[in-house]
Amino acid sequence: MSRKTVYSILSAVILIAIYSYDLYSEKGKAEQVVNQGASTKEDTNEYFLPTSTTNQIVHHEGYSLSYSEQHEQAEWVAYELKKSHLSNTNFKRPYFEVDKMVKTKAAHWKNYKKSGYDRGHLCPAGDRKYSKAAHDETFLTSNISPQTHSFNAGIWNRLEQKTRYWASKYDGVFVVSGGVLKKGLKTIGEEKVSVPNQFYKVIIDNNSSKTKMLAFLMPHEDSGKPLYEFVVSVDEVEELTGIDFFPELEDIKENKLEASSSYRDWSF
Repeated sequence: MSRKTVYSILSAVILIAIYSYDLYSEKGKAEQVVNQGASTKEDTNEYFLPTSTTNQIVHHEGYSLSYSEQHEQAEWVAYELKKSHLSNTNFKRPYFEVDKMVKTKAAHWKNYKKSGYDRGHLCPAGDRKYSKAAHDETFLTSNISPQTHSFNAGIWNRLEQKTRYWASKYDGVFVVSGGVLKKGLKTIGEEKVSVPNQFYKVIIDNNSSKTKMLAFLMPHEDSGKPLYEFVVSVDEVEELTGIDFFPELEDIKENKLEASSSYRDWSF
């Protein structure tokens, strides 16, 4: 065998070895991305998801929720509202649809018909205008709760608009919303959908140099009061609902932030 032939064979072996190494390396990176994808979706950072008292968490593309079969609605709906999500695009309102991903069967929208209550969004359609699919996804019945029109179109709407302001100012926030669900609430419809007496919204800004939280607890009635008058500690909402809102945060940081009802660091 000539020296030239030996060099050609060695060169071929080296090229095969390099190609195999690159292929194996890329496969490992792909597996790592898949594993990470199990904990973080494109439009919802699951790191900030609360605990579920019902053991029925449903993940949609633009938000996640914990469904309460007892009350026929979500005990919480959580989503990340990024600055890039904010849009003035107006999509046509779709019809409400039953959420087929709820294993115990979500309540039908007909429960609200002639009840005197709005189908109040927990993840607002206005927070999901970055695509038609994301917008339309908010019209699943697992994302609504009975709200009087004056509350839904009044102070609750003001809080939703302020949340969008903070998402723009702080380059994104994480939002958790729901009604305070407990025994003895008034119900509507054949499926007995509970009507909460109070609604809450918990917001965390983890993008600024200093992590901060803000919680609101509102009676189910419209009000002309400024929003800051409804600020409470996250601990207070947790005590009312039995939900642990940010269990993945470092304990010392979580305890300090959740005990505070200060809105000093938030721009009203």
